[in-house]
Amino acid sequence: MLPLGLVFVLATAVLALVVHARPERPPFQDLDERWLLWMGGPHDGLYAAMAAILNWVGGPPGAVVPVALLIFFITRKRWWSLLYLLTTYLAGNVLVVLALKHLVDRPRPENPLVRVDHGSFPSGHVAGTALLVVIVGALLIPAARRRAWWLFGTLITLAMMWSRSWLHAHWLSDTLAGAMVGAGTALVLWWVFAHRLTREGSRPTTSSEATPPAD
Repeated sequence: MLPLGLVFVLATAVLALVVHARPERPPFQDLDERWLLWMGGPHDGLYAAMAAILNWVGGPPGAVVPVALLIFFITRKRWWSLLYLLTTYLAGNVLVVLALKHLVDRPRPENPLVRVDHGSFPSGHVAGTALLVVIVGALLIPAARRRAWWLFGTLITLAMMWSRSWLHAHWLSDTLAGAMVGAGTALVLWWVFAHRLTREGSRPTTSSEATPPAD
């Protein structure tokens, strides 16, 4: 997990430096603009409904997912899982994504179809999605079933990438950076916590420990 996480984080850092040098027109701006033309619409029907749902899930209301995970780990007394969740979610969404948005300061596409905040690079919605995909895979999915989960998580992340560009909230390269930095941060921190998480997962549950043996 560490090599892949570092590759994602370093690739995002390189991309951020390139965009920061010319935020108004980085070298791949023509590709970004061509992709935005393909996302021209019409912005209604099923696509609009899908994009609206993804916009809602990736925004503040979507915080219900990490909050639910937090409550679950507290009730199960999985303190290392809880610490990994809090550290990764806060580091990824606050320290990394917000810092990059302000440092790179890339303008967003004109006339976004949803309310947006400051800075286009990277996409916070996509970063948060990729972050949660890795967190859930690390903490809740058995190792034998992770391949299927990674495939599902990749599709969800790609859907979020599509929705952000279809809504003209981000350039394509912003969404790619969001996916890489979200997944990369979660993978690196998973490696940091791996030993503790493995030991925690191998312990018997509190309920089974508290249950007296049958006569």
